[in-house]
Amino acid sequence: MNGTLADLEQIRTLAADHQNSPIDILICPPAHLIHAATAATDAMAFGAQDCHANASGAHTGDISAVQIADIGARYVILGHSERRADHNETDAEVHAKAQAAYDAGLIAVICIGETLHDRETGKTLEVLGQQLSGSVPATATADNTVIAYEPVWAIGTGLVPSTDQIAQAHDFIRTTLLVSHGSTAQDMRLLYGGSVKGSNAAEIFAVPHVDGALVGGASLTAADFSPIITALEQA
Repeated sequence: MNGTLADLEQIRTLAADHQNSPIDILICPPAHLIHAATAATDAMAFGAQDCHANASGAHTGDISAVQIADIGARYVILGHSERRADHNETDAEVHAKAQAAYDAGLIAVICIGETLHDRETGKTLEVLGQQLSGSVPATATADNTVIAYEPVWAIGTGLVPSTDQIAQAHDFIRTTLLVSHGSTAQDMRLLYGGSVKGSNAAEIFAVPHVDGALVGGASLTAADFSPIITALEQA
């Protein structure tokens, strides 16, 4: 919940710095900025931070995947840890939203991740397995789905899992998806999210099965986000 129209200048600066980037750059601003952002540049893609499972109806304050696509977005983040915690979103609800995103022609960025308690009690992989099984539709493919692993305890805290911990989680996610979704999972992009910044991005991107990053606080300014993009461009 950051940003006003004035902050579109940050997007223009970022676009100028990465005009011909070989990687996919995605910005998911608050819904009120999506349309203006798509008009500001075509150097990157834009998405929403959530959507409703229904295409329309009496759901005051919500936004549907159809409406998101209508204003020029191509992606939608679903099941972010803050949505799961603040709004008590279940795996089943994330699953339904993902299917709605597919139906609207959007690419779903489905988030999963363990809490500190899960990590300390040795339940990380169990939790990730449950979230993958419950949140990712059977119709998910490499073309319509991105999976973002975001250990909840590392988001905005400055704490970053070791590269071994990141590697274990991403290897597990890839292996699990290959079993559940077949060969398409080999090309499904897996992102790491949790206190990613310019100073640690290159090390994280060197981890097997880490295809990119889901960036939070460091994406709010071009100065902070650009070095992360550069690190992936050079990975």
